[in-house]
Amino acid sequence: MSATQLVVVWRITEACDLGCHFCAYSRRLRRPRATADPKQVLAFGELLSEHARVDSREVLVSWLGGEPLHWPPVWELSSVFAHAFGLRVGVTTNGAALKSAEARQRLVDDFAEVTLSLDGLGAVHDELRAAPGLFEQLRASVKSLRDLRTRLGRGPRLRVNTILMRDNVRAFEDLCREAAGWGVEELTFNALGGRDRPEFFPDHSLRPQDVEWFRQALPGIRTRMAELGLRILGSERYLGRLEATVRHHVLPIADCRPGQQFLFVDERGLVSPCSYTTHGYGVHLSELRTVNAVRELPQRLAQKRRAQPLGVCQDCPSTQVFGKFSTL
Repeated sequence: MSATQLVVVWRITEACDLGCHFCAYSRRLRRPRATADPKQVLAFGELLSEHARVDSREVLVSWLGGEPLHWPPVWELSSVFAHAFGLRVGVTTNGAALKSAEARQRLVDDFAEVTLSLDGLGAVHDELRAAPGLFEQLRASVKSLRDLRTRLGRGPRLRVNTILMRDNVRAFEDLCREAAGWGVEELTFNALGGRDRPEFFPDHSLRPQDVEWFRQALPGIRTRMAELGLRILGSERYLGRLEATVRHHVLPIADCRPGQQFLFVDERGLVSPCSYTTHGYGVHLSELRTVNAVRELPQRLAQKRRAQPLGVCQDCPSTQVFGKFSTL
């Protein structure tokens, strides 16, 4: 992430077509499913475009879910954001929608980044996602997307994000090698968390010995994968965050510089420094109607944080704060 770039991660829907055992948005859970207001998304996108132009900033808007590619307005909005507003557009997806040739074409035409969730090889991934046959479908779909991008000479950066747990951590290099063979250029990782599905967490979460093994193995894996064209992200500080979590060490952040380079927007239109602080520091999109309001948002979020610090900030779980997307 460059010093001038603004990344806006926008959870546009809580609906999903998969039944993942570790996710709060699993289709198997009986719960309300909110979705974003397309008009509100469009209005804020236009503001972000003006902000990018006036302040000479690169802005990346990355859709999150649920499963964002099954939210019908996402395709038209992404096209407008990319071509009319001049914003970079990304998405994190379970990949099921990539089976469609039309979807792959839209990704090549309108998106700067596509991040695929992939948590294991073959049956391991299918079981974790409760989706038999999904892994083989993803293999074919991502290779088709890669080939389309090559033919047209344009298209999104391909990234995989994997959730590390004791079930899959020691197969990490095999997963990386498979992703490289699909044409994936970057890989990120995060540890299984316990907030979404506390009933799943105890038997599957990383243990201290898992993280110790991973930290020792990662430099060699990084070197070998670089030779295959795959860049593994995650700074040393980020690895320290993983270790602190499994050893129950608290890592407070004195100043996360809220809103300066990263914003989170939820499906109800609340803008906050991260997904963990929405209900303490969030500002509704209806209050952001001018470029000056967007420009002043970091100061406003920082004031909220100083006035009433949230407990979660005393042991910050927000991955981008620790360098998930860096190698430094």
